[in-house]
Amino acid sequence: MFCYLPTAALLVFIFMSAIFILALILKDNSIVDIFWGIGFILLATSSLWQSDSIEFKKFVVNILIIIWGLRLSIHIFLRNSGSGEDFRYANWRRTWKNFRLRSFFQIYMLQGFFMIIISWPVLHINANAGIGFGIIDFLGLLVFLTGFLFEAVGDYQLIKFKKNPDNKGKIITLGLWKYTRHPNYFGEALLWWGIWMMAIPVKDGIFTILSPLVITLLLRYISGVPMLEKKYQGRPDWEEYKAKTPVFVPFLNHLTK
Repeated sequence: MFCYLPTAALLVFIFMSAIFILALILKDNSIVDIFWGIGFILLATSSLWQSDSIEFKKFVVNILIIIWGLRLSIHIFLRNSGSGEDFRYANWRRTWKNFRLRSFFQIYMLQGFFMIIISWPVLHINANAGIGFGIIDFLGLLVFLTGFLFEAVGDYQLIKFKKNPDNKGKIITLGLWKYTRHPNYFGEALLWWGIWMMAIPVKDGIFTILSPLVITLLLRYISGVPMLEKKYQGRPDWEEYKAKTPVFVPFLNHLTK
């Protein structure tokens, strides 16, 4: 049913192993974040290349992944340029025993595993033939675009805010950040729900719901929101912002409790 997954797993293993070697040379594990979007592009385009046909929906979905992946990778590269290793990875470097072996499995292979799971709807769409573009695909496209705008605009607003010297040490509460404490994380989760919607009309595509579920849980409860918000705990301005601003989904303030 999902015979394309082993090929995707092999490709990801090679890709992430190469990034691991590069990180050893640079002594910077945070470069894995830069290559996160590139990995999805690699999976999408390689699975499309292996496809028996290139239909309109496949073309649309793969273009969406390419645009999203490139924007995200370029954004993280520019954000991290000259900043050294991200604080999360630097902390693990200081505290982990058997650091190289552990980082290979717990950072690179684990992220590679999630990369396969999250890209599943794209792989499934590319692996099937004779698929059309209907109303649910159009709705999925709208959901994707909404999520993409939240992520891209949220990132832009944060960069602009930090560039202003008057905002040094302050917390952004303007723009999309007025409606959710993490518009970029919310946007990324939402756009994968849009991609999954476009996989639903494909045979057995509904089972790829694991993709948006996993990325939503990761961002909201594991690697995204909790790790970032831990930095600001106890600050009066943060607690005030936290009390009135939804943590993830805009306008749903009860989810912050």
